[in-house]
Amino acid sequence: MKVFAGSSNLALAKEIAAYLKIDLGNCVLSRFSDGEIHIYIDENVRGEDVFIIQSGSFDANFHMMELFLMLDAFKRASAERITAVIPYYCYARQDWKDRPRVPISARLVADLIEKSGADRVLTMDLHSPQIQGFFSIPVDNLMAAPVLARYIAGLKLDKLTIVSPDAGGVGRARVFARRMAASLAIIDKRRPSPNAAQVLHVIGEVKGRDVVIFDDMVDTGGTLVLSAEALKKEGAGRVFAACTHPVLSGTAIAKIESSPLEKLIVTNTIPLHKKDLASEKIVLLSVAELFGEAIRRINEGSSVSLLFV
Repeated sequence: MKVFAGSSNLALAKEIAAYLKIDLGNCVLSRFSDGEIHIYIDENVRGEDVFIIQSGSFDANFHMMELFLMLDAFKRASAERITAVIPYYCYARQDWKDRPRVPISARLVADLIEKSGADRVLTMDLHSPQIQGFFSIPVDNLMAAPVLARYIAGLKLDKLTIVSPDAGGVGRARVFARRMAASLAIIDKRRPSPNAAQVLHVIGEVKGRDVVIFDDMVDTGGTLVLSAEALKKEGAGRVFAACTHPVLSGTAIAKIESSPLEKLIVTNTIPLHKKDLASEKIVLLSVAELFGEAIRRINEGSSVSLLFV
């Protein structure tokens, strides 16, 4: 087994390698003068079980292109099996035609990953679980819920309610609420345009209860802040939020800082800037152990299903 890392989330890759008690493989990533990406594998990988860690964070277009080129390089270097480890699968929000004349970007990215040479994919909390069906190769979709649940349980919240910020996330929130032995509430939300949300009302009992808004990602923070304000208006006690992927684009941190949220609990599938980590409302948890154990089990040919419990 050899583990290599792209440039998107080197800190997480190093944590995963440390868990596996191995060194990251030697791979030279650079650019030509015109900006094109140049890849060179600086060690023999013939017949090896190769894992490439690359997240679609921040400059998603650059990092995905880097992943495609790395996959192609390892395929042409005769690696026995290549697993694309993608902690944050970008373009997942465009997984169906919600209007005429738009692409299904999540499917296109899946096709490109396969065509580039991946034999299997290891990812975490896909925006829509059915994206696994876009692939004709094995896909393991890990859940960050165990990591988030351990932290939230330590807060010892009173009369806990898990809140889905929209109807689309009800299934995810219901599973998490069952794990936490908590009740469930839903935010009735309309999205008039991309990255814009309008909260209508709260469905479920939140008055006098501590709540955790649970979602797979936070991007601009607009939905999250509107949800927190709506919950407070309905009489909720302490308001927290938890998500796997902290995209946190634009003025998201500033919105969160001025919101009723006490804490936003996130994982390191996407690296955060130092200024974002400086926020007292951001709690960062590591998923390196989950990915490391999944990689070990895939390499050994043992069951990965225990990691979903």
